Amino acid sequence: MNLNKEEQLNNLRHSCAHLLAAAVMELWPDTKRAIGPAIENGFYFDFEFTNPISESDLSKIEKEMKKIVSNWRSFERHELSEVDAKKEFPGNPYKHELIDEFSQNGKKKVSFYKSGDYWDLCLGGHVDHPDKQLTHFKLLSIAGAYWRGSEKNKMLTRIYGTCWPTKEELEKYLKQLEDAKKLDHRKLGHDLDLFVFSDLVGKGLPLWTPKGSVIRREIERFIVDEEIKRNYLHVYTPDLALLDLYKTSGHYPYYKDTMYAPIKIEDEEFMLRPMTCPHHFELFKSKPRSYRELPLRIAELAKQYRFEKSGELTGLMRVRSFCLADSHIVAKKEQAPAVIDEVLDLIDYVASIFTYKPGEHYRYRLSLGERGDDKKYYKDDASWDYAESVLRDVLKKRKELFYEATNEAAFYGPKIDVQFKNIAGKEETAFTVQYDFVMPKRFKLEYTDSDGSLKEPIVIHRSSIGAIERTVAFLIEHYAGKFPVWLSPVQVTVIPIAQRHNVSARHLQEVLLQNSIRAELDDRQESMQAKIRDATLQKVPYMGIIGDKEIGQDGRVQMLSLRTRDGKNEGSISLDRFLERVQNEIEKKS
Repeated sequence: MNLNKEEQLNNLRHSCAHLLAAAVMELWPDTKRAIGPAIENGFYFDFEFTNPISESDLSKIEKEMKKIVSNWRSFERHELSEVDAKKEFPGNPYKHELIDEFSQNGKKKVSFYKSGDYWDLCLGGHVDHPDKQLTHFKLLSIAGAYWRGSEKNKMLTRIYGTCWPTKEELEKYLKQLEDAKKLDHRKLGHDLDLFVFSDLVGKGLPLWTPKGSVIRREIERFIVDEEIKRNYLHVYTPDLALLDLYKTSGHYPYYKDTMYAPIKIEDEEFMLRPMTCPHHFELFKSKPRSYRELPLRIAELAKQYRFEKSGELTGLMRVRSFCLADSHIVAKKEQAPAVIDEVLDLIDYVASIFTYKPGEHYRYRLSLGERGDDKKYYKDDASWDYAESVLRDVLKKRKELFYEATNEAAFYGPKIDVQFKNIAGKEETAFTVQYDFVMPKRFKLEYTDSDGSLKEPIVIHRSSIGAIERTVAFLIEHYAGKFPVWLSPVQVTVIPIAQRHNVSARHLQEVLLQNSIRAELDDRQESMQAKIRDATLQKVPYMGIIGDKEIGQDGRVQMLSLRTRDGKNEGSISLDRFLERVQNEIEKKS
């Protein structure tokens, strides 16, 4: 059988998950096994242990894995009936549940795979020579995981690992993980004092510090100004609405598990909004609309709330409260290709401002529906076919790098997802462009066409910059905390050499602030070297050193001794020239 590289890696990692389970069962025989799939860059296995284990046990498990694998020559396939299969796992509800599924409640036999003395319920996908191929692996971490991802089920212990075909690939990946830990936005966000979380406020609800708020505010100003230039109409709508609004849109049955529970007041039920589109549709409907107004681009920096599971919350990358640069473009059906094209122009422009490169930092995913799943997707095959073809054609004409993924669409239509890589190499969806042919029907959206008839529009949902929280997380890692000048919370640190220079240094700070340059004064009774070190650790772009020679006879600063956060000493520069330099960098977002 000829397998591609991805299939070979999946088989390698799934085989290593078997090996992990074999070692665990050898060390703790009363453990109940659950599942162990291959995942991106590795594998995991879920267990129910009688007594908890810790990460200090991982080396012991690894040692046992290396001992066991020497006797694994192959993976042998066997089949058992449902009854006999369950006998292999007495008292194991996880395997019994899987056996019922695999056997279709006893209608067919289930497959097992055996290697050495270990065998397990499995659908297949293994290496041919485990003793020779399962040699370059590493166990990484332990986490809690609910059985089948449901908080209604028991919490199991998940052991993560990675496995690679060669020692060089394993070592390269482990180094990447170490580098990623240093650049993780959660670590840098703490070190640079950008955001915090509070157990008393609640999980997944970030609190922005003054410095973090600067970055957020600059991004918000940038995107609003840019969208207004492109004829977007920015609005404000409430953070909550009646539950009936989401029943009308259809979001409630589809997304109710990730929505906050209804708030009942005076016999009415309200919801914290998980999305903004229904609010914008009501704005569109607030007065008669003409074809001359289309496409109508309604936009908002909208606070939204979704109840993400506790185990999935990850710093700013995945939160329960976030602000989305959201927009809903109401258009005629024939305008859809041009509208989608202009949206992708905006997304590419925004990415370029942040120095993201297509292909290197992000790519497009065409997320398609599944025609046979009427529960998940609105049933209208003709509209699905047309919408998917429009999105596909736009991507092809633009010659964008993209791939297709089925069963990833929204319930109301297909979408283009902009997939970014985080510092660990994992892809996350950052922005989306969605073609919607369902909401106009549900909300009875209409416009008067040139012939006087009433027509139903289509809607393009899009986010130009994604959730601000996730965007900041990406940017912290992308820049390694060294934000460009326009985004830096502090753009200049003014450092007086001695206490007698404090008054002049304070005046310089005031001049910088009056020229819209964010400046801090470090007048602590510390050495100049200590102040430079601290400003460098805070990754401040510029440090202006003030001593006797920088101060004129009137006590005002005429010159600066300039240093950068990269350790470069640029020597003396006049105040006027420095102001021009920094303002130019801010204006050009360079």
